[in-house]
Amino acid sequence: MTKASNTRHTILEKAFDLIYRKGYQTTSIDEIIATTEVTKGAFYYHFKTKDEMGIAIINEIVKPTMQDAFIVPLQNASSPLEAIYGMTESLLFETPFLKLEYGCPASNLAQEMTPWNEAFSKALNELILEWQTTIEKAIQKEIENGAVRSDVNPKQVAYFVMSSYWGIRNFGKAYNDTDCYHAYLKELKRYLNQLK
Repeated sequence: MTKASNTRHTILEKAFDLIYRKGYQTTSIDEIIATTEVTKGAFYYHFKTKDEMGIAIINEIVKPTMQDAFIVPLQNASSPLEAIYGMTESLLFETPFLKLEYGCPASNLAQEMTPWNEAFSKALNELILEWQTTIEKAIQKEIENGAVRSDVNPKQVAYFVMSSYWGIRNFGKAYNDTDCYHAYLKELKRYLNQLK
């Protein structure tokens, strides 16, 4: 990695940490510059605007990390229902990228920015659609294998899994406690078992 690309990546990582904790709109460029310890000139060399940097955070920090945690575990799973449960449990308890007190970064950005910024909306929609499609394919595979009932709708399962995960993340953030995660996982397991 060149010095310039290393500087750019450092800006993105540290800006992501700030935005994850504080929110995108309440994080200023001056705060990002102070945290990354780069000059204003260096910041603007890499990013013309804060929004350009925000899109880069989604595409270069959030998306690859979420692909590893949300999508890869389901792509070649031998038992997709178990993989969905295992992925969710891991996201709630074992993924250092995701913090209890701050919720899910993709969900936070989607709630905060998609009504106001079309470029954010597009980048986040691509990520969300990739996760949704991966869940749908996993469920369809289980239907074809006879492990899931033929009347189950893969898209409905994907919507339920994704929205319930984001919802429980918000409960965890609000309560600053993981007790709700345990109760949610019990119900998720029961739901997935009912698909068989």
